[in-house]
Amino acid sequence: MTTGATVWLTGLPSAGKTIIAHELAGRLREEGRRVELLDGDEIREFLSRGLGFSRADRHTNVQRIGFVAELLARNGVVALVPVIAPYADSRDAVRERHEAGGTAYVEVHVATPVEVCSVRDVKGLYAKQAAGELTGLTGVDDPYEEPVRPDLRIESQDQTVQESAAAVHALLTERGLA
Repeated sequence: MTTGATVWLTGLPSAGKTIIAHELAGRLREEGRRVELLDGDEIREFLSRGLGFSRADRHTNVQRIGFVAELLARNGVVALVPVIAPYADSRDAVRERHEAGGTAYVEVHVATPVEVCSVRDVKGLYAKQAAGELTGLTGVDDPYEEPVRPDLRIESQDQTVQESAAAVHALLTERGLA
């Protein structure tokens, strides 16, 4: 059986998590790997509908995503998880669940500065926050706890999406997961 893994890409909104995950997914599929991309927006719509953005709700959302990712990973799928997951304790709980089950877990911090993210503003969140139409934006008026020891740190503003995905792929290969 092929070894599965969870690759958790954490970072601010518009950091580049999802686009890197899509690029990586393509590379892995070309190699014949089974891959699922657990997009945070889709999870909120289908699995976590009704949850808000309080600390408790964000924690519940991350735990649900982590459970699904671990389930996929232990069954030979590479689960790519581009999700903000702003709180370290929530991410740590997901990592611990994986470790307890002997399932590979890789944390990638897409460490794009908020100034760059706000210019990219893929979903218009920073503009809405600046206009007073949105509060609780991670990294602006809601906390984002950066990973202290991620398995990989990517500064997406300094490289292409392809280079970022290649860096994650190289780490997976080094660990026997790609």
